[in-house]
Amino acid sequence: MTPTPVTPAAKLTRIVYALLVILLLVAPLVGLYPVFLMQLLCFALFACAFNLLLGFTGLLSFGHAAFFGGAAYVCGWFVEAQHWPPELGILAGVVVASLLGLFMGLLAIRREGIYFAMITLALAQMVFFVCLQAPFTGGEDGLQGVPRGTLFGLLSLRSDTVMYYFVAVVAVLSFLLISRIVHSPYGQVLKMIRENEPRAISLGYQVERYKLLAFVLSAALAGLAGSLKTLVMGFATLQDVHWATSGEVILMTLVGGVGSFLGPVLGSTIVVTLQNQLADKVGAWVTVIIGVIFVLCVLAFRRGIVGELLAYFERRRRRSVADEVGTAGTDTEAV
Repeated sequence: MTPTPVTPAAKLTRIVYALLVILLLVAPLVGLYPVFLMQLLCFALFACAFNLLLGFTGLLSFGHAAFFGGAAYVCGWFVEAQHWPPELGILAGVVVASLLGLFMGLLAIRREGIYFAMITLALAQMVFFVCLQAPFTGGEDGLQGVPRGTLFGLLSLRSDTVMYYFVAVVAVLSFLLISRIVHSPYGQVLKMIRENEPRAISLGYQVERYKLLAFVLSAALAGLAGSLKTLVMGFATLQDVHWATSGEVILMTLVGGVGSFLGPVLGSTIVVTLQNQLADKVGAWVTVIIGVIFVLCVLAFRRGIVGELLAYFERRRRRSVADEVGTAGTDTEAV
């Protein structure tokens, strides 16, 4: 059997993956601020979780902050008030986010398009109201002073460097899990549902079950990101469950490239970096600047930055194949 040739885009992707892993390993050693890197990784994981739903299933959720922020509050409360170890706090946040995703998914997947998006937004606003009014959330002050604790009773996470490597390992494993899901037979069905749902139904697939599972998986991974963010920053606030956070993760995914693996990572890097670098310099204008960048990206890069690069390499590959076929045909006629 002839091996499948590796395309230039695939080669470039592998190189980028290798460089990213090397960068993750050496980042704290070359002077990069670990807390900023951890914040970036948390939002990159959040964007990848959202991309699993939008990019590979075709469902646009306006309420993903409910999973991110809800898990952040749950993890923070168990670690701070109940003195749970960090691994159990993270697990509690993921479980609650999964159950919340199951509840919201059962209600939302009955509708499509903008109706689906509006239902998720409405349900997420209910979660925001609960976080505002519930006695254990701290109201407008949120949860403050959440300790990082000791992982499995052996590894103290108080050091920024140790915490960074823990977050990096979790983020990489989550990324590999998403990749495995997408490339599995289940992931192929999700892509078919995204491209042609009526055909998937005609082939006998129970589309609603596939959508619901994708919704729950996306919610669980978003909850994982929110739980990690609480341990990294030491607090959980209403901003974590605010609708603006749902908008930010949509922005990250669209700027980087919907339906690609590196797109959400690049998009979250751009948005988080701009927020950190410009917040002290321009204040509230940072939102305007990010909005302008988003508009420019939508106009110039309709598939997102990574999406446009992949499309460029695909056009080059097709042109090269066409030239080879044309050359072969010319040689045959000459003979």
